[in-house]
Amino acid sequence: MTMRAMGIDFGISRIGIALSDETKFLARPYSTYYAKHNDSDIQYFVDLIKKENVDELVCGLPFNMMGEEQDIAKYTREFIGKIQNKIDIKVSFIDERLSSVMSDDILKQTERNWRKRKEKLDRVSATIILQDYLDKIKRS
Repeated sequence: MTMRAMGIDFGISRIGIALSDETKFLARPYSTYYAKHNDSDIQYFVDLIKKENVDELVCGLPFNMMGEEQDIAKYTREFIGKIQNKIDIKVSFIDERLSSVMSDDILKQTERNWRKRKEKLDRVSATIILQDYLDKIKRS
């Protein structure tokens, strides 16, 4: 069975999701999940991982411009840890410092309406995070 990688742009209220193709060459936006802050959040991701044949999670970790983890990084690690407690999966964290800025720049080219851009922002950020990771593993 061919497996995929999943990219996650974690946020307190919204979580952007991207999936790779089956060759782990190309990332594409999947969806934005609206957090409920209970066990159903974790179960949603466990079910999605199984449904989409995901064997690797790539999660953006927020750093400030000085290279220090931001406060939300703690919640990001806790969230991913809860997923790992439910399902055996490889996890990689990568620096997501500029992914939201890049996402907004990309979306500005096709979507002028800020509300519509905001709706797509998290999943595009997750795609940038995942593609960055996929490009790095291809080079190594």
